[in-house]
Amino acid sequence: MRASLNRAPWAATPLVLASCALVLAACSSGGSSSSAPSSPASSSAGSSSGALKTGLQVYVIPKNLGNPYFTTADSVNSGGALAALQALGETGAETSGTAATPASQIPAIQAAITKGAKVLIVSASDPTALCPTLSSAMARGITVVTYDSDAPACHDLFVNQASTAQIGTSEVEVLAKQINSTGQIAIVSAAASATNQNTWIKYMKQELAKYPSMKLVSVVYGNDDPTASTQVTQGLLQQFPNLRGIISPTTVGIAAAAAVLDTAKYRGKIALTGLGTPNSLKKYVSDGTIKSFELWNPANLGYLAAYAAVNLASGKIAKTSGTFTAGKLGSFTVGSDSSILLGPPFVFSASNISQFNF
Repeated sequence: MRASLNRAPWAATPLVLASCALVLAACSSGGSSSSAPSSPASSSAGSSSGALKTGLQVYVIPKNLGNPYFTTADSVNSGGALAALQALGETGAETSGTAATPASQIPAIQAAITKGAKVLIVSASDPTALCPTLSSAMARGITVVTYDSDAPACHDLFVNQASTAQIGTSEVEVLAKQINSTGQIAIVSAAASATNQNTWIKYMKQELAKYPSMKLVSVVYGNDDPTASTQVTQGLLQQFPNLRGIISPTTVGIAAAAAVLDTAKYRGKIALTGLGTPNSLKKYVSDGTIKSFELWNPANLGYLAAYAAVNLASGKIAKTSGTFTAGKLGSFTVGSDSSILLGPPFVFSASNISQFNF
């Protein structure tokens, strides 16, 4: 749920507002609440009185370190999760593995628990593999908030970046306009186990039913690794010489795919869209490799997740109800499905991309 659409820092001017070509419905994602024991802050009703707790030991655990998307979402310099925690007087640290896999992420979660974490803010690399560890944390009274990618069976709250269904359907709509709704298309995803990626792809497939002349020929996985994403994109071009378009709903994947397509052989002939950061794609928009793509502000997502986690750990909101103020972003309400919605993303193109810096 959200009280206001105009939360991004760039939404301050009419010019930028006019460039926002996509307005998503303010609906929640379908994450279910956890069946694991709840933390003390997850009672049926949040306290409306008293100050937020300070000095909480909070660990922000993205899918992987070194990923520009999560660097933006989490860091102090970008105004992300750690900046919010700093403003709230909390002790915050970012930690994770270097690969976007459960095997890499779980040891970081376990280490945070061992170090005395009171709050975990996690982007789940797998919806089920992390659950034994996260459920153990919740059983100890640790508040668990997921952001970006959910683990629906083992969280207190999920902070969703935008309407899940609308992200999936809009990606198809954007690509359809670029290829006249005709031809073979493929998807370059992140990890095969990533909750958000798989849900978006599900809605992409449903939307494709409206475009009988567009055929999805393959879904490949680059595991949010630049080298792997490059290799799977190259594989698609070799396997499907008549490919007309690619959707990559991952910031690492779309940047890698753009680098592959940025040649005279493919530029302007194979359309590319997806979810990417403006800074990583400005070159490709400028030279015509990409016409348009989408994204929300990752820093706002991390910032909101931090405020939600502290409010929950302080008993100010509950797992299925409550309204709170997330600093500069304004007021948010917890949905009955234990989710909070940031939304909406923007569409970036040659007409507006120079205005953004993240």
